[in-house]
Amino acid sequence: MNRIYFISIVCLGLLSCNTDNNLVIEESLDTLVRKHTIVMDNVIACASSTTTENTIIAYVYPRPETTDIRYYETTDIAVDKSDYQQYQQVLLEPEDVFNGYLKKMTRITPEEKWVIITFFENDTLHLSNPIRLKHLTKPTEFADTVTIDDTVAAHPVFSWQDGVYEDSTIYFQVVSDTDNSLLSGTYTIEKTFQYYVTDNVVLNITDNTPPDLTSSTPYTFTLMGVSEDNWVNLFTEKKI
Repeated sequence: MNRIYFISIVCLGLLSCNTDNNLVIEESLDTLVRKHTIVMDNVIACASSTTTENTIIAYVYPRPETTDIRYYETTDIAVDKSDYQQYQQVLLEPEDVFNGYLKKMTRITPEEKWVIITFFENDTLHLSNPIRLKHLTKPTEFADTVTIDDTVAAHPVFSWQDGVYEDSTIYFQVVSDTDNSLLSGTYTIEKTFQYYVTDNVVLNITDNTPPDLTSSTPYTFTLMGVSEDNWVNLFTEKKI
């Protein structure tokens, strides 16, 4: 963006800064929605707390044609989560996860809010379901509840239990290699997954059939237990 134009916008008061220096655009999500053809509930996204106070991370899966990923939030949780007029954009820079297979946006906020992630795909605006931030009342648990049965080394079986929160409705699993590249990305409702057997997989974001694992090579298994309102209850990273 042209620097003079940027400064002019700020001076005109169309943008306002919050305490963590992210710019909040005082234009609602409703305004954006009215300008474009939209597809609702078609963005895979969730959010978790971090080990840093008042800091959350929103995760999003960008499909190949995805452009212009945006983060929108409400002022608090008391508003109607379905009212797009309640959501303002916060300018957050998406960062790579698993070498860009996923994206994440980090936000410092001392309040719990509703969040919607949007992006464009082939000139159509896609919106996530509302994400309920719970970093104050229900911080993400970072714990290892995973067991691995590697009887068949090429296709180990991962099983886990819920941690302190028992309201996770879906589980996201990633197997990644030493370069942090995603080999498989899957969702199950059951608390078990066998690499790469998709019999109980309800959503699969793996591009192609991944290679078999080899016993002499280290890998990482990442698990997120996600609640119905897209909050990450449980986060686990385990070496294979």
